[in-house]
Amino acid sequence: MTSLEQLRMFVAAAETGSFSAAGRQINKGQSAVSLGISSLETDLGIDLFDRTTRKPSLTLEGKRLIPLAKATLMQAEDFDLAASKLFAGEETCIRIVLDDAILVPALSKLLVEFGKRFPATQVEILSAVSPDIPRIVKQEKAEIGLMFSGGKVQKGVEQTYIGNLPFISISHPDYPLAKLNSIGANELLPHRQLLLKSPQGSVLDQFPALSSDIWSAASFNNIRELAIEGVGWAYLPEHLADKSISSGLLVKLNFRFEHKHWSPPVESITQKNICMGPALSWLSQQCKDILS
Repeated sequence: MTSLEQLRMFVAAAETGSFSAAGRQINKGQSAVSLGISSLETDLGIDLFDRTTRKPSLTLEGKRLIPLAKATLMQAEDFDLAASKLFAGEETCIRIVLDDAILVPALSKLLVEFGKRFPATQVEILSAVSPDIPRIVKQEKAEIGLMFSGGKVQKGVEQTYIGNLPFISISHPDYPLAKLNSIGANELLPHRQLLLKSPQGSVLDQFPALSSDIWSAASFNNIRELAIEGVGWAYLPEHLADKSISSGLLVKLNFRFEHKHWSPPVESITQKNICMGPALSWLSQQCKDILS
């Protein structure tokens, strides 16, 4: 069976161009490297190096196998690193449940950094409507929840206000409201509004019904797609609407009763009295700054 030590010799010889230089790179004698590579060639039944030249060069077979050898060594290093991190007490998996509107670019960048810092810990992203998130965290189906605040003290969880998320009102460019330069609250009544609602029928007070004709969806991404098709108007998180507005698929509506962006508060919640390992402790703390 091919050993990792043989693969290290193979890769080192290919990179340095000589068995003696390979030995110096991996702290082995030239004879040990030469013997190890010869044994590998015997085990594989092919020549990896052409030894007829002054310096050994890779054969066609060697060139084919060298990237696989490097990949195998990298996986072995990742395995050793992950095992050492788990031995040090890092969690094997952290689950984050969030309202899809809160998957802001800063959170995505944070998760990239988390993957580098804690390679042994997997992350599972769960999607839910904000009113359902406290229950999911309390039932220990997720370690961290990111949600729009319901303005209530939730039992069984730790709550932290982390900032506000700006929303804007939008519609398709051909939707009747888009033709108006300024829109009053009474003018919204006859026009269909797309509103967020959980499958269980839960809604948040921060998402008011301003029309007599309401259609609902459990995801702001779904609401955006419906608005793009001209189904109705809606409030969308600004970061979810920006690209569609830039491409002309949506337009921003001008409401007279809104002097500034509507920005509902956002909370981070965790299980009360949970024992946090290093990965969860770091991620929980960093999540509090994604809206800074």
